[in-house]
Amino acid sequence: MIHEILESNQFITLIALLLIMSVIVTKFSSRLGVPSLSLFIGVGMLVGSDGLNFLSFNNAEVAQMVGILALIVILFEGGMQTKWSAIRPVAAPSVTLATLGVVLTSGIVGIAAKFILDLPWVEAFLLGSIVGSTDAAAVFAVLKGKNIRNKLEATLEAESGSNDPMAVFLTISFIQVITADETNIWGMIGSFFWQMGGGLVIGLLLGYGASFALNRINLDSSGLYPIFALGFAFLTYGASSLIQASGLLAVYVAAVLIGNAELAYRYSILRFHEGFGWMAQILMFILLGLFVYPSEVFALPVIMDGLLISFVLIVIARPVATFLSLLFFKFDWKEKTFLSWAGLRGAVPIVLAIFPLLAGIEQSPLIFNIVFFIVLVSTVVQGSTITRVAERFNLVSEKSTNPIHSLELISMGKTNVEMMEYEITERNYVVGQSLEHLELPDKALISAIIRGGDVITPYGQSTIQAGDTLYIMVSKRVKKEVIELLEAGTEYNKVEKTAENEKNRA
Repeated sequence: MIHEILESNQFITLIALLLIMSVIVTKFSSRLGVPSLSLFIGVGMLVGSDGLNFLSFNNAEVAQMVGILALIVILFEGGMQTKWSAIRPVAAPSVTLATLGVVLTSGIVGIAAKFILDLPWVEAFLLGSIVGSTDAAAVFAVLKGKNIRNKLEATLEAESGSNDPMAVFLTISFIQVITADETNIWGMIGSFFWQMGGGLVIGLLLGYGASFALNRINLDSSGLYPIFALGFAFLTYGASSLIQASGLLAVYVAAVLIGNAELAYRYSILRFHEGFGWMAQILMFILLGLFVYPSEVFALPVIMDGLLISFVLIVIARPVATFLSLLFFKFDWKEKTFLSWAGLRGAVPIVLAIFPLLAGIEQSPLIFNIVFFIVLVSTVVQGSTITRVAERFNLVSEKSTNPIHSLELISMGKTNVEMMEYEITERNYVVGQSLEHLELPDKALISAIIRGGDVITPYGQSTIQAGDTLYIMVSKRVKKEVIELLEAGTEYNKVEKTAENEKNRA
């Protein structure tokens, strides 16, 4: 009994050290210019059976389950942070990349895998299908805070959030072709449309339902609202899976709806899921690092073949698929080139590579090792150079206006007042105005201004400057009106402000 307790205590201590080490790694990843997720994988490989041998893990079923659970959390958090106003103009090209783009990429990589690895055609296209989609976890993590042009960032996020169903469909279809005696092609095509349509409908229904419940149900503590929202995320995936629809697509759609709704306790919900999303990424990539055997992945034949297929994927397949998919959309060659380069592979291909292992396909160990190596190459090479490519093509935009955060004043869900936090940038039309000239609603009050690290007590003659952080106490009934005032930054507002200033001088 005591021996078991000691072993459990050692395990808990090791998990704690891994979490702390992973968080510290994120600090160095930006300095090294390497995406943190690749370092998380490195931590897992370091402590695994082929490394320091602190932990031994080779359970494919558990790895798959943890990977899917983590992807639900990551997709949900990413979807809630996505602005519908940003992705609506690029919805059509994003969907085209998520469907036609994945098919073209999978086909080209499959042909390359056939001749490089000498695989049968079906197994070669299975490998192509596994690496055919971009990864939401990798894309969300790498693009965050990079100020990439809004149009491109929205396209990449929408594509990565919606292309998993096509990759899953192709992967499962080729596994069925390999393992089944007979294959019904028309049944597979019908299954694809059912998965996409069913996932979309379930996502819409439960997204609206979750938004309604989060606003109407008065819970005893604000800390319960993030858990309530997370419950809807897992319910959305589960309900979709029960009817054989795409659970990952449904989760992303529901998250976009919830994130763009006017929510009570929005700040608590978003901050909880941001932290929980990081934890999901850390645990998932460490576990996948534990699951792999570095001695097999970094064997010379795997390295040589993996580099060749990675070259085909990054330099040929993805660009060809991107340029053809966006042929009839308004993207110039620089934007298409950047979208080609920013198509990162991450956790989804590794999780999908576990499917052939569970199905007992003969070439599954080779496929898994090649896929794992491709993911490492993609995250390190593409992930570390995205910002430089964007800057080289002049695709980095100015810092946009910041999202408004609401700080709940009371943890009991019984107040109708919030404290809004908002950072002013040069693009805000309110820059240069004094507080007495701001047309704030009656039930809104600027309580504090943070400027250069100092707290400034606001009064009527205080002037708003770029870089200021405003703390505004506001009634929920007039919150939308305050948001519209602060977000005003269009050319129309600038012209209107100039005309008003000229009139005052006259």
